[in-house]
Amino acid sequence: MAADINIHELIARLNANERLRQSSHFSKSVYKDEPIVRTGRQMASYLPDRYRQMRGISRWQERSPESRGRWLSEAELFYRQARFMEDFEDDCPYHGSFASYYPTYNDMSDRQLRGYFTWRAAVRRGEVAEAPKSFAYVYLYELINGIGAENPLDGYHKIRSFWESFRAFAPDIDRNVRAWLHDYVIYHALDPELLSDDPVRKLDLELITIARAFAPFDPALIDWLGEDVSLADAALPQKAASSTVTGGGKSARRTQAPALPLPPDETTEQRLFEAIDLHSSYRLSASSLFHEHPDDLRHVASAVFVRMLAYYRKNRTHGLVESSFGEEAEMGYTMFGSAVFFEEHPHADAEYELDPIHRYRCRRGLWTCRRIYGGQGRSKAWGEIARACDFRLREALSFEPQLKEAKCPKYLAKIIDREIEAWLAWKETSAPRVIDIDLSKLSGIRSAAAETREALLIDEEREEGAAGSLSASSNPALQEAPLAPPVRAELAESEPAASSSQHTQATAAQASSDGLLTSEESAYVAALLDGGAATMPAGMSEDLLVDTINEKLFDLLGDTAIEFGPTGPCIIDDYRDDIRELIAS
Repeated sequence: MAADINIHELIARLNANERLRQSSHFSKSVYKDEPIVRTGRQMASYLPDRYRQMRGISRWQERSPESRGRWLSEAELFYRQARFMEDFEDDCPYHGSFASYYPTYNDMSDRQLRGYFTWRAAVRRGEVAEAPKSFAYVYLYELINGIGAENPLDGYHKIRSFWESFRAFAPDIDRNVRAWLHDYVIYHALDPELLSDDPVRKLDLELITIARAFAPFDPALIDWLGEDVSLADAALPQKAASSTVTGGGKSARRTQAPALPLPPDETTEQRLFEAIDLHSSYRLSASSLFHEHPDDLRHVASAVFVRMLAYYRKNRTHGLVESSFGEEAEMGYTMFGSAVFFEEHPHADAEYELDPIHRYRCRRGLWTCRRIYGGQGRSKAWGEIARACDFRLREALSFEPQLKEAKCPKYLAKIIDREIEAWLAWKETSAPRVIDIDLSKLSGIRSAAAETREALLIDEEREEGAAGSLSASSNPALQEAPLAPPVRAELAESEPAASSSQHTQATAAQASSDGLLTSEESAYVAALLDGGAATMPAGMSEDLLVDTINEKLFDLLGDTAIEFGPTGPCIIDDYRDDIRELIAS
């Protein structure tokens, strides 16, 4: 009968008993975070044999009677103990603190050891809870040493998954874990794309992008990057025009050709501009001048940097790009620095290329790294050049707001002003003109022209114009696009007190007598007045027909007669009576 009792269920019942909680036997030993009744394994003073066996792993290792033994390093002792405890789990949570530099099992008390393996069991189940940061480092050390990972790729994913979860409790682990993930990929020769968000690799790719953009103008960059860097995708610029001589006689002066070909190669200039904006501490793409005059700032900045490439190559020890990023060198490298790491077997000789300018080599267990060592992040020197371009171009274009003037070397100011002058001169003589026509103003222009023509006519010409309108109405060939007769000036002068409606009716009668609308147009207007279905003339769209009628009636009504509404064309209510009279007359 006793064998059928579940000890954990019995303990749970006892802990839930309110009378037992209030008993004087437990009044002095009850704590909020701990159960009243515990199993033997849950007792703080209890230590399972597995821990005793782990602590029994001696740091002194005997070899053979003929040879002396040796002391294990702290890393090797941790590795052996971790292998021994690889599959062990415990059930004794720990809520205290634990902090140690390079923490290992030996740094933990018995209570902390039990708490760590209880916490680790939950982590392996996907339950990453807050714990002392040193617990997290011990767990990461285990994964780095291959403890708890089926293979290197599985280890990588477990390190990354744990880091992304635990950094919510301790964001400062980023610095170490990023470096360990970087080394883990290289040490186990995993896919470099696993480090797509690695800061070191991102900087490498930025370097390659910048150097590829500038290499066509500074071939020495090809050697700086290495022979494996392909420049096939770099658009080589056209050969700049040779220097020209302006003026004559003694006053003739030689003008230097622009740094970049004109008309501009937009693809090349955009690649240069993006490279500048990527590394410069002054963001040209965020400038208000760039938003208003993108082509101007892009060309001038790109041309100035091309000039600076030549200037640095001629007058400085290193080129513009190298002086900013640094020199390529091969140096010794320690894998998993600042971690407790032990190699049971020395790593085989290997070479690993993270990218064309970043390589690793292992020879007899020793690692070296060949990369470009130097400045990282955005360049202050490039920022000063970019800002000077922005400042001086604003002055040349009278663009507001102006920037506050900053210190600028005379040679740089001269280079910038020369490129601005060349660019603006080319725009003045060669840039295409953009003509913007506002079609909404054409009717006003037509009306003004008609009034001007009417004012310039003499009486005989007015009579001839009226006769020509009559003949046009009788000629079918001229009915397709008849000219609207001008409003008679003497009518407005003789009847200044006439109302607008009377004036419209008079001009409508005149238009009817002159045959202003064709029979098809009149039929269409009549159908709109009656609200019936309008019949369209053959070969003409309704939009074109409405526009033609509106043009003919505009000089009479001074406004549009037909407009398009939700249900289609309709006559404006204010003019329905006038147009109806026009059609009837």
